[in-house]
Amino acid sequence: MDAIEAARAVVEEQHPEARTAFLGGSVATGRRTATSDLDVVVLLHGAPAPYRESLQYADWPVEMFVHTEATWHAYIERELPTRRSPLLWMCAAGVLLFDTDGLGARLAAHARKLTAAGPPPVSAEEIDDRRYAITDLLDDLEGSDDPSERLFIANELVRRTGELGLAVAGSWGGGGKWLARRLETTAPGLSTRLHHGLREALDGRADPLVTVVDEVLEQAGGRLWVGYKRPGTP
Repeated sequence: MDAIEAARAVVEEQHPEARTAFLGGSVATGRRTATSDLDVVVLLHGAPAPYRESLQYADWPVEMFVHTEATWHAYIERELPTRRSPLLWMCAAGVLLFDTDGLGARLAAHARKLTAAGPPPVSAEEIDDRRYAITDLLDDLEGSDDPSERLFIANELVRRTGELGLAVAGSWGGGGKWLARRLETTAPGLSTRLHHGLREALDGRADPLVTVVDEVLEQAGGRLWVGYKRPGTP
């Protein structure tokens, strides 16, 4: 059973009353791996939505994201300010499995419009928070001679630097493999340089990683430490 057939079948089994459904994720975008699952978005008229569930159907692991029309919009509105919305992208770039009343077509068109418009601009405060956190990690990396410490410092530094690169470029964000995929198109070559720098750092040579991180920081205003201040919670 191929991915689309399996996705339709699992929705029919779990929610025969569904209004519409999408197959998203790596399978839908042609970047399937040996461990890819089926990311299925299902729209119902009401309860038991909203919920998400992981299950097995035939030979496929399935992640099912179940919503009503109202909760779908509410989740999108909540995720947009973070500039990272897996739900939005599953419907914008995914396969429309079926559409009983036109809702699927409307949501797909709305999702494509939002993704094409790009994420909301990142605030200057958030950029400074990211600069400060990365500066702190750079100091830790340059001052550490403990291999175990460097492992976690360097990995955190690579992730945060990739996220900053996307933010300053005005790109949608992503986590895990989607962070790498967003960087491929937004900042070609950055992932490769970060990968090389990470390997060098783990072997005790921090300079290559520090160099590429500083280049990304310069796009955002450079390192930030002295003068950084945030109010505390009363």
